This record gives sequence, structure tokens and C-alpha cells, in this order.
Amino acid sequence: MNEQVILFTIFLGFFICVILSPVFIPFLRRLKFGQSIREEGPKSHQKKSGTPTMGGVIILLSIIITTLVMNGRFSEEITAKTLLLLLVTVGFGLLGFLDDFIKVVMKRNLGLTSMQKLLGQIVISIIFYIIFKQNDFSTVVSIPGIDYGIDLGIFYVLFIVFWLVGFSNAVNLTDGLDGLVSGTAAIAFGAFTVLAWYQSEYEVAIFSVAVVGAVLGFLVFNAHPAKVFMGDTGSLALGGAIATVAILTKLEILLIIIGGVFVIETLSVIIQVISFKTTGRRVFKMSPLHHHYELVGWNEWRIVVTFWSVGLLLAILGIYIEVWI
Repeated sequence: MNEQVILFTIFLGFFICVILSPVFIPFLRRLKFGQSIREEGPKSHQKKSGTPTMGGVIILLSIIITTLVMNGRFSEEITAKTLLLLLVTVGFGLLGFLDDFIKVVMKRNLGLTSMQKLLGQIVISIIFYIIFKQNDFSTVVSIPGIDYGIDLGIFYVLFIVFWLVGFSNAVNLTDGLDGLVSGTAAIAFGAFTVLAWYQSEYEVAIFSVAVVGAVLGFLVFNAHPAKVFMGDTGSLALGGAIATVAILTKLEILLIIIGGVFVIETLSVIIQVISFKTTGRRVFKMSPLHHHYELVGWNEWRIVVTFWSVGLLLAILGIYIEVWI
């Protein structure tokens, strides 16, 4: 695999998204698949009501087509790692699609209940583990920066469930501003493309760069002011996908750094809930963290670019730790 393959893969993912989006967006609008804005959210978001959502379908199609086309150049059949990557991405994407469908079509603004969503995520994670074990993949979790790892053995299934569920929800929480997740996901998957290539994990590298191309293509229509939102269809799929990439490259813990923006956003919600329930006070004006900055007066574009910048610095730090330390 060389630089030309990487460039062609990212171009293909980008091209498919850019071609499909002008077709899907009017279609979603005609079906009245518009975003409902929560009343408790920032008032400035009310003007976004009705913007087509469920655009994550476009991202999923681009990732699937690009991954299969490019993997076909190296193998006559789908490898176990490619299967696992697509299983989680499509599985979590379908779960998000169902959630979006309930919100948009059935007019239930909260979508699936938290228990229904959690159950679906756990089932997909367990199926992932069964295939993972059948292929004798390592259950060792390595500590970044030092030559040390812990073999979790049978308990690795609990780790997989926690990682897939945790990061799918973390990316979902981050998806609150135009282009925020598209940009941060492109950066994080870009970092894992570099690391997978460095490890000669070419199937994972192809998948990761296919995601980069897809989300950059989607960003053309998702940047402020957004013409389409990815919805839970996209955010849950991307969160599950990046956790899977980290697991298959054995860089699980490093994902905390490379995906640091998603972690910080999730921590802001946890801190807010704990603080309010124990003291009756809020640490932030609103959580997740990006809403806090909205309410202190930052405009949307400034917040998004700042978060992208933090994500880029954390991605560079993650690559440095893995490659040079």
C-alpha cells in the first residue's frame, strides 16, 4: 500500500459524499425529515429547526462503498477486520437511524429510550466480541508510551462493550454544532490512518481514510450554516467505528488522547450531572461543553474551529506517543 492508494481512497470517499448529498438533501426535505430542536437547548438553535437530518446515511454509504472497492484491490474476500469494522459501523448506524426515524417521523423528540439504545449497542458489541475471539485476536490492552500491556482474557468482552458504547455515545454528545463532529472525526480518523499504516494494518488504514474522505465530503454541506445534519445515524456510527479502529490496532487507550475532544465533551456532561445532583449547582452554563461556550457569547464558527484545533493537537500528540516514544 502506498501514498497513491491513500489519496485515491480519500478522494473516492469524498467524491461519493459530494455526489450523493445534493440528491439526498432535497429528498430528505421532501419527506419532511427535518431536525426538531429541543426547547431546553440554546435559543439560537431554534432557527435550525427543519434542517434535514439523517444525513448520516450518506456518510455510511460512502464508507461502505469506498471500503469495499478499495479492499477489493488487495483481497478477493472480506477479511475479518474489515468485517468487524463494517459490522459495528453499519450496526450502530442502523441503531442511530431507528432513533432518528422515531424522532423525525414519529415526532418523539427523544427517540429511542436510553435503555433501548443501550441494549442495541450491547448486542452489537457482543456479536463483535464473538467474531473477534473466533479469529484469535489479542485481548491485551497496551499502555501508551511504555512497553507494557494487560491481558484481560475473558473480561475483554466487558472492555469492548464499554469502549464501543462509550465512544459511540461520546461522539453523539459532541454532535451539537454545524461541522463539529465532521471535522473532529476527520482529524481523529486521519491520525488512526497514519498509525494503522505505520503498523502495516492496511485494511484498517483503508477503512479509516475512507471515513476521512466521507466526513470531509459531508462537511461541505454540514459546515455552518448546515444544509444537513448527520443525526444519530452518523454520530453513533462514527463513534462505534473509531472505537473499533482503536481496538483492532491495539491502541485502545490511545483513543482517549486522539479522541480527546469526545472525551472532554462527555466528561463535561458527567461533571454537570454529578454537580447538580449533589450540590444543586451547575459547573457549566449548559452541557455538553460546546453549549457552554455558546452561552458565554462565542459564535458557532469560533467554537467549532477551536475544538477542531484542540482535536488536531491531541491527534498529533497521540501519533507522537505511539511512533516516537
